[in-house]
Amino acid sequence: MTGVTDTTLNLWKQQLGRVPDGLWDRTDLTVLILADTGITELPPGIGRLTALRTLDLGHNRLAALPAELGSLTGLGDFLYVHDNALTVLPDTLGRLAALRYLNVGENLLTELPATIGEMASLIELRAQHNRLGTLPESIGRLGALRELWLRGNELTALPESVAGLTELRELELRENALTEIPAALAGLPLLRRLDLRGNRITELPRWLTEPGESAGLPGLPGSPVPPAFPALEKLDLRWNEVRPSPQVLAALAARGCVVLY
Repeated sequence: MTGVTDTTLNLWKQQLGRVPDGLWDRTDLTVLILADTGITELPPGIGRLTALRTLDLGHNRLAALPAELGSLTGLGDFLYVHDNALTVLPDTLGRLAALRYLNVGENLLTELPATIGEMASLIELRAQHNRLGTLPESIGRLGALRELWLRGNELTALPESVAGLTELRELELRENALTEIPAALAGLPLLRRLDLRGNRITELPRWLTEPGESAGLPGLPGSPVPPAFPALEKLDLRWNEVRPSPQVLAALAARGCVVLY
C-alpha cells in the first residue's frame, strides 16, 4: 500500500526497482518506508532528508549504504536495513547519536563499525544472522542499550567492554561458537534473559554460583562480592554439551533463575 500522510511516505511493497528522483525534494518527511521495494542502491540524496525520524530500508537488495546516511542526525526512532546484502556499514553511522532502534540483521556483515559506540541513545540493536566473528570494543559505550540480538553469527568471545552495558536486559547469543559463558557479562545488574542455545559450551564456571570466583566482579575491600547475574531470570543453554549439576541448578533457582538445558 502506498501512503502519504502529512510527513509520512509509505512505499512498502511497491516494486520500484530504484528510488524516485523527486523523493529527495521531500525534505519535510519524518517517516520514509522503502521496505520490500526491490531497490538495489540508495543514492547519496538520502542525506538531504534531515527531518527523518524513521527510515525503513528492509527486505531489499542493497549491497552498500552511502556515507550520507550519517547526515540524518534527527533519526531518533527507527532505522531498518535488515534482510539486504550488506557486507559493511558506513563509519558515519556513528553520527546517529539520537537513534533508539537499529536493525542490521540478515545481511553479510563480518564486523560492526567501531563508531557504533557513539550511538549513545540505542535501546535495541539487532544484528542477527550475519557473519560477525567479533564485536568492536566500543560496543561497551552503549550505556542505554536494553536489548542486543546476535543470533546466528560466528562469535567465539565477547569484548571485555560489554561489562559497560549496565542497562542491558536481554541478550541473545544463540547459534554462535562460544565455548564458555563470557565472564564480562556476569556483573550486569539488570540482565534478565541470556540465550546461549546452540553454542559449544561444555561446562559452567564456578563464579556462576560462587561470588568472587574469578569473574572479575566489582567489590569494595571488606565488602561482599555481588553474585554473578544478580537479576537473571532465564539462562537458556539448550543444544550445548553441558549438564549443570543439581547444586548449580538449585543455587540459581533459589535466586529466581530458570535454567534450560
